[in-house]
Amino acid sequence: MGATNPFTEIRRELHKIPELGFQEFKTQQFLLNYLYSLPQENMEIKTWKTGIFVKISGKNPSRMIGYRADIDGLPIVEETGLSFKSEHSEQMHACGHDFHMTIALGLITRFAEDRINDDLLFIFQPAEEGPGGAEPMLKSDVMQEWKPDMIIALHIAPEYPVGTIALKEGLLFANTSELFIHLKGKGGHAAYPHKTNDMVVAACALVSQLQSIVSRNVDPLDSAVITIGKITGGTVQNIIAETARLEGTIRTLSPESMEKVKSRVQAIVKGIEVGYECETAIDFGSMYHQVYNEENLTREFMDFTRANTEMNVVECREAMTGEDFGYMLEDIPGFMFWLGVDSEYGLHHAKLNPKEQAIEKAIEFIASYLKYKG
Repeated sequence: MGATNPFTEIRRELHKIPELGFQEFKTQQFLLNYLYSLPQENMEIKTWKTGIFVKISGKNPSRMIGYRADIDGLPIVEETGLSFKSEHSEQMHACGHDFHMTIALGLITRFAEDRINDDLLFIFQPAEEGPGGAEPMLKSDVMQEWKPDMIIALHIAPEYPVGTIALKEGLLFANTSELFIHLKGKGGHAAYPHKTNDMVVAACALVSQLQSIVSRNVDPLDSAVITIGKITGGTVQNIIAETARLEGTIRTLSPESMEKVKSRVQAIVKGIEVGYECETAIDFGSMYHQVYNEENLTREFMDFTRANTEMNVVECREAMTGEDFGYMLEDIPGFMFWLGVDSEYGLHHAKLNPKEQAIEKAIEFIASYLKYKG
């Protein structure tokens, strides 16, 4: 699989250095090195923590158009076998943020010299995967100074072929919340269970009870998901576990359902505390606001794409995916869309391998839209 353009090489270099949220030091430096290699006459660069703002002044600006790309990786051991696989132990760009960054760099390269009338603001945002960089970045002094009048972003979609985008007006991505539950009972010898409070048993009961929330407390015409992805407890096979920890996620299609689900989680955990005579603690961790696409801008974008580009437009359904870009869309009108990259393996999979042909297509396509808008 040979490189066909410089942005393929940039993507591969970024793919080698995935870093977790707010630890993207190498990534930030790589981006800055490239950005400072471009013509600087009409460009202004500012950093925020491990993120970057890049403003390109327009020829006759009446507004500012924002474009956001997230930059962090995931705590996943890569299994792609690629020659440019991750060089960082147990970290991988398994959500396509290497693509997101590369496409943004391609757009900046275009507009650094071929400016449009309006100002452009490119945002390289850290910590999308956690603990959440969009909300604090939105509140930063730089963002308040350079607040866009509209903002857009994309997310790769392994399930769609290259040359396809997918989106819809209104709700695109769900409200999400992390979920961490700690249980503490009384450990002891496996031969004397009556002298203990076994937290493995309590944890198993809790997992089963949590699954009743969606089926019995959420409107059947609404949607919600509670997933417990990790359970830890105990030390060895012949000691009854004194502690257990559950880690999971909650996803809903409305803020109201999120509050309802959280309330039921708290009630059920309190019941476990009483029933199993243990101590409990709940941490809902990071919460991401829903991604809600502004109807008029989204419809205009879809119409433009159909009329002026070779990209195929799919009107998709909303997804239970979480994305903290929702915080930006809550404050700034705009939209997010899926970009087809045609990978056999999906997002957050250790073998995710998006087709690199999508990069140049995305740069050309989005550049044409920004010229149309600006």
